[in-house]
Amino acid sequence: MLRRAWKPVAAAVAVGVPGYYAYRAYTAHPSFEIPIRTKGSDGKTEMVTRTVDILPLKTLEDRINQHASTKSHTTPGGTKWNYSTAFLASNDPIEDANATQVVQRDDTDPSAPGDYLFFAIMDGHSGTHTSQLLSKILIKAVALELFSLASNPSAQTKSTSGILSSAKRLITGSKPPIITPQGPLDADPKHVSNAIAEAFARLDHELINAPLRILANNLDEESKKNKVIPDLSQHPLALTSMLPAVSGSCAIMAVLDTAHEDLYVACTGDSRAVAGIWEPTEDGKGQWRIEVLSEDQTGRNPNEAERMRAEHPGEADHVIRDGRVLGGLEPTRAFGDARYKWPRPVQETLSQAFMVGNGKPLRPPPSLFKSPPYVTARPVVTHRKLTFDSSPSPPSQNSTTNTNPLRFLVLATDGLWDQLSNDEVVSLVAGHLSGLQGTIPKSTLPSLIPTTTGSSPGIDGKSASVVDRKKQAAQEGSWAFKDNNLSAHLIRNAFGGGNEIALRKILSIPAPYSRRYRDDVTVTVVWWREGAEAEAEVENVKAKL
Repeated sequence: MLRRAWKPVAAAVAVGVPGYYAYRAYTAHPSFEIPIRTKGSDGKTEMVTRTVDILPLKTLEDRINQHASTKSHTTPGGTKWNYSTAFLASNDPIEDANATQVVQRDDTDPSAPGDYLFFAIMDGHSGTHTSQLLSKILIKAVALELFSLASNPSAQTKSTSGILSSAKRLITGSKPPIITPQGPLDADPKHVSNAIAEAFARLDHELINAPLRILANNLDEESKKNKVIPDLSQHPLALTSMLPAVSGSCAIMAVLDTAHEDLYVACTGDSRAVAGIWEPTEDGKGQWRIEVLSEDQTGRNPNEAERMRAEHPGEADHVIRDGRVLGGLEPTRAFGDARYKWPRPVQETLSQAFMVGNGKPLRPPPSLFKSPPYVTARPVVTHRKLTFDSSPSPPSQNSTTNTNPLRFLVLATDGLWDQLSNDEVVSLVAGHLSGLQGTIPKSTLPSLIPTTTGSSPGIDGKSASVVDRKKQAAQEGSWAFKDNNLSAHLIRNAFGGGNEIALRKILSIPAPYSRRYRDDVTVTVVWWREGAEAEAEVENVKAKL
């Protein structure tokens, strides 16, 4: 999560191409200088310069592709699902995380054959603890909620504080799926969307309340009577429970239900999901339609700002300040971030019980803190049919476009969207899938890969300076089509693309200084095409959660 205001690389680190090569002629180790903040001998902050060696392109290309992977899965219905993931760190260690899981329906499921495909990306902040934990349990929590929906619909209306502890009961439950006159409940988008949202909210409830339960279980009668806070800093679950609660993470998840041809995107925070759909045109050439499937949930999103002010009417003037919650946290929805959720006395008590003895006392809440919770993990869930049909009208009879249209979905942390627009991401993926290779001027790509905006342009929750910088960058330079992995391809183009010098400079800046210029970035791309029956592999596998 990029916390600081963007400092344009062009102003801070870039030099002209002729100047770079002239400089390179006089040294075997080209370098450049960047401004950094440091504390002087008097304790005051001052700006100094640091020399950064420009790393070889091959070294940086290896880094871009180091954590890149591509996999595929073919369903019994004949659709081949391809998906790639790649990530690149700015923080050390990286605060992003990701997870993928395919759950196949068994023979007893009335909706079989078909699968659930889960893709999740977590964007951590203030540490790795929340995002790493979510990468292990978020998909499982959602899968369990969907299983509960089908086997026990009344669970949707019951309050629960133990979704994780009830996992075994849910998995081994023997109740048959509930069938209504309208069909299985897990085929109803309203029920499924609510189940996904409940899974997110309940999991965050578990994270936030775990330290309180540990404290309650370790209070003896004397401590209660004398109101003494015990020192639990050496309790085996002290940091294990506290750190995921006080650090934070955004999360975005795509759930693809191939049995019912449904796509659900759940967004908590300012990661983003965008889809590209190839569709025919009357001239027979076709174009890519851009569908934005989430909104950036920050204080700069008018919808989120209005919601926050409505929930805190007595603080409407400052609950969102400078596009941030109480002037501090950028996302308005996130897991963890207990500093914005626990009441002040709870924060003080838990800090004393668990953190002081570990030399890690909690920071006090923001000065404007009055009526928590200010932040929620409950996501906004968007539903689309996997066909993405926007109108019932059939394609033109004169169209020569493939009747089995190609479609793709991009999930990424805001480290990508800080650099690229929705249009650019769709064009870059579409161009890659179309077989483009080499270096292509940015001004040329729109004519090669025509696009059109779909039902919603989305809301960019970034500051005006970031938006303006992206607009300026979109008119200059070139794109590079060099990487086989689609996710790595997007990462390369986010940080320079065909401009080798710019790419080498921004990726050569080491942590922690790199955080002024780029964020951690994680990208997952999913693409599919109907009509691959010949490649279908029929296999019945029970869900392993």
